[in-house]
Amino acid sequence: MKVLLIGSGGREHALAWKLAQSPLMTELYAAPGNPGIAEHATLVAVDIDDHDAVITFCRDKMIDFIVVGPEAPLVAGIADRLRAAGFAVFGPSAAAAQLEGSKGFTKDICARYNIPTGAYQRFNNAPKAKAYIREQGAPIVVKADGLAAGKGVTVAMTLDEALAAVDDCFEGAFGEAGAEVVVEAYLDGEEASFFCLCDGKNALPLATAQDHKRVGEGDTGPNTGGMGAYSPAPVMTAEMTERTMQEIIEPTIRGMAESGHAFSGVFFAGLMITAKGPELIEYNVRFGDPECQVLMMRLKSDLLPLLLACANGTLDEFKAEWTDDPALTVVMASKGYPGAYEKNTPILSLPEAGEGEKVFHAGTSLKDGALVATGGRVLNVTATGRTVGEAKDRAYALLDGVKWENGFCRRDIGWRAVEREKA
Repeated sequence: MKVLLIGSGGREHALAWKLAQSPLMTELYAAPGNPGIAEHATLVAVDIDDHDAVITFCRDKMIDFIVVGPEAPLVAGIADRLRAAGFAVFGPSAAAAQLEGSKGFTKDICARYNIPTGAYQRFNNAPKAKAYIREQGAPIVVKADGLAAGKGVTVAMTLDEALAAVDDCFEGAFGEAGAEVVVEAYLDGEEASFFCLCDGKNALPLATAQDHKRVGEGDTGPNTGGMGAYSPAPVMTAEMTERTMQEIIEPTIRGMAESGHAFSGVFFAGLMITAKGPELIEYNVRFGDPECQVLMMRLKSDLLPLLLACANGTLDEFKAEWTDDPALTVVMASKGYPGAYEKNTPILSLPEAGEGEKVFHAGTSLKDGALVATGGRVLNVTATGRTVGEAKDRAYALLDGVKWENGFCRRDIGWRAVEREKA
C-alpha cells in the first residue's frame, strides 16, 4: 500500500515510525516531513496548503491512502478535497474539524447534547467579555476561539490576568483565532488526554495520556503546545474511561452525525477529572503532540489497518492491543520558548537509542547537511519502562546524550504518576 503522510512535527515522526512497521506498507511518502521522518519515508516538497498540488502528487504516485497529521490542513478542508478526488483519507471533514477549529462550536455541541463541560459564554468584543469576567470572578478560563497552536488558552487565577488575556485576543496576539473569545468556568481536578478512533458511527477507544502544558517545572509558567507526556494516565481508571465513552465520546459522535457533520478520524478529548467525574475541556481532531509519541511507543497493533478502517467505515471489526509498560516523552525546546527564540541553532549530535527508546524530531531541519533546530519544540526524547519512574529515568538518561547548546527541558515530566507509584 502506498501512503502519504501530511505534516512535519514530532507527532508525524511518531506516526511515520509506526506506519513504516506495517507489513501492508509498500511505499511511505511524507509532505513536507523532517529529517527524522526521512528515516522512515520519502520526503516530498509539496505545499500542503495547495490542495490541487497534493491531489496531483497523489495521482502521479498512485497513492492508496492519505494520513493527515496536523489540525490546520483539516480545518482548511484538505480531507474534503482529497475525498472528492477519490482518495481514502484519515482525518475529518472541514465541517467536523470545527470541533478543534472553533472552541465555541464545541461548546455549543456540548450544550446541545448534554456533554459535561464548564459553563461558558462566547464574545465578539472586549467590553462584554470583560463585564462577564468581572461578574463571574477568578479563577476563570479565557480562550481564543480559533486555532492558536496550543497557545490561545489562559487559565487566569486573577481578574487582571483574565482581562489581559481578553485584550491579547482582541488586539491580535493570536491573529484571526482571537476574533472571538470563549470565556468558561475554571474546572478543578486533574487533566488527562483520551484518544478514540471513529469512522462516523463506530468508536474504538485507544489509550490515555497526561500532558504537561506549562513551560516550567511544577506545572508553572505560560501554557505551551506541551513540554512532555506519559501514557497511560493513572487518573483514567477503567470506570473513568467507560464514563468518558458514555458521557462524552458517544454523545459527540451522535451529535455530529445528527448535525450533518459525521466525524471520521481521531477524537482527542482533553479532560478534567473533577469530583463529579470526567468533564470536557476541549476537543482536538488529530493525535496529540507530544501524546502521540507515547501512544505509538505503547501500541502493539499495526497502526495502518486501524487508520484505514476509520476511512472505510469498518472500525467495528478491529481492536487495538497495547503494552502494559508505560511510555514517557520529554520535549526539548529552544531557549525562550514559548516566547521568542533563536532559529537554526546547531544540534551537534543525538544519542543512539536502545530498545524501547526513540528520539522523535519535531522542529528540526538540515542546513548545509547539518542538523539544526528550527522550531520552538524541537525534539521528543521518549522511552518505555516497567513503571513511569523507570520510563522517566530512561528518557532523561537518553536526553542527557543530546548535544544541543540552545535546548532546554523540564526535568519533572511524569511527576504526578511517579509520586503515585511511591505512595
